[in-house]
Amino acid sequence: MDLIRDGFREAFWLLVHNRSDVYEVAWRSIYVSGTATLVSLVLGVAAGAVIAFKRFPGRLIVMTLVNTGMGLPPVVIGLFVAIVLWRSGPLGLLAWIYTAKAMIIAQIIIATPVNTGFVEASLAALDPKLRLQVYALGASRLQMLWLVLQEVRLPLLAALMAGFGAAISEVGASVMVGGNIAGQTRVLTGTILLQQSQGNFGPALALGIILLTMMLAVNLLFTWIQLGVSRDRAQHDAPAPIQSASLSINAPWPTR
Repeated sequence: MDLIRDGFREAFWLLVHNRSDVYEVAWRSIYVSGTATLVSLVLGVAAGAVIAFKRFPGRLIVMTLVNTGMGLPPVVIGLFVAIVLWRSGPLGLLAWIYTAKAMIIAQIIIATPVNTGFVEASLAALDPKLRLQVYALGASRLQMLWLVLQEVRLPLLAALMAGFGAAISEVGASVMVGGNIAGQTRVLTGTILLQQSQGNFGPALALGIILLTMMLAVNLLFTWIQLGVSRDRAQHDAPAPIQSASLSINAPWPTR
């Protein structure tokens, strides 16, 4: 209990005095993981829509790969990205290894299967007649996709939360491709790992508390939006009140 209490105290002093460049590290974490989450959401929507709406050879294999990717070890992804971006690798000329761009790429690969799985399951659960009705009204494919995505707004927000959580909490791949360089690629998870390896459990616990607080704040915002969307949808789908059909005694009776 003393260690936990000291961790909260250390977290407070880190925030007040900006020790260990905590604000810079926290902002870099949000930037890297936020960018990766948005890109992975776009890719996940596109891939999920194709898998849900199209019937093509190898669809079962693709779905299996997506489900496997949702639980793929981040260190394996980090190793693959590091090999590709290494100086002697296929994309070595880009010189992205040990940069924030490499970390974003690794986190995109981690979060995309999560978003794809959520989107595919949500779109596949829709009534197929809905798309036919939209097409019958003269909508294009993009317009159809936009309309059906509005029907699955809540699962999309859940996918956004899950993708962001998977990205910002990842440490193995980010350290492997980013190098955990101070002032350049060091994020909260990498800093926690470094402090723990040096035996500095107080600062490590403090940074962990800050990371959990950030995730809680972001998920609180998404959940608030999700509940607002749910209330709006419930009001929109509510049946209209039944008007009274009683006749006034002074109203004239219909004649034949």
